[in-house]
Amino acid sequence: MIVELPDTSTVTVAKKIVEVRESGGAVSLGRVLTLVVCAEHGEPTEGAIEAAVGASSEHPSRVIVVASGFRDDTPRLDAEIRVGGDAGASEVVLLSLHGELANHPRSVVMPFLLPDTPVVTWWPGKPPANPATDPMGTLGRRRILDATKSGDPRTVLERRLATYAPGDSDLAWTQITPWRALLASAMDRPPHTPVIGVEVTGPSDSPSIDLLAGWLHSALQVPTRREVGSFEVRILREDGPTILALDQNNNAVICMPGKPDGRVAMSRRELPLLLAEELRRLDTDDTYESALKGVAEINTTSRVA
Repeated sequence: MIVELPDTSTVTVAKKIVEVRESGGAVSLGRVLTLVVCAEHGEPTEGAIEAAVGASSEHPSRVIVVASGFRDDTPRLDAEIRVGGDAGASEVVLLSLHGELANHPRSVVMPFLLPDTPVVTWWPGKPPANPATDPMGTLGRRRILDATKSGDPRTVLERRLATYAPGDSDLAWTQITPWRALLASAMDRPPHTPVIGVEVTGPSDSPSIDLLAGWLHSALQVPTRREVGSFEVRILREDGPTILALDQNNNAVICMPGKPDGRVAMSRRELPLLLAEELRRLDTDDTYESALKGVAEINTTSRVA
């Protein structure tokens, strides 16, 4: 069910949410968090809404989508409420702010936060300069960004580190969870000969590859090279390298000295799955912070085309 409320007020929207819930049989019981999705004028919101709805099967929540329009418009609030089949296990409140109202999104959102539940703020597009001090960012116990959407991938992680605060996370980091698990598993297998270096190769404009290299550097504390080319990770040891690469079918292949190659079927992880993973933990991700520091420490002049 979708209910549109053009040129409305927060009081009217709040009353309509209750009315729709009661008349349609939707309930707020079991909502585990409030997910605030922040978008600027011109940024697509439907993809973000679909991702939030997809993640709702694991994390039933109230999804508040705030879309700020042109600041020079006449002040106006347009709203849309989605429940039932159009909202999955969540309820979606879409708030379009126009004119001076667009400068005060926090004040508009506050009445719709679920009581006694954590708040997560997500910028599916361009984030503010400092998410932790941004008015919308201060609402969230966790703040989710996406470095892959940056127009300047070479420096985006430098900015992430410069403004990092506990609770920050990034979908570029979430994307490499399976790769980190595979590498950690390979490192746990004997013989445990010392690691003397790491080489991580991948596209030059991939923050995820940069974070993978930074994570390995921070975890292993060995010289690490970030190179440009087809995806491959080499963990160098005196008895030979442990290599993680992709075969022609995009399966992950682990090669270790003296052992048969291991293959793991890999599939592309879509946005709802990435978001659901991020919503599983609301504590500080210290490993992500370490990866950011590792990226900064890597000698970027080692990149080769």
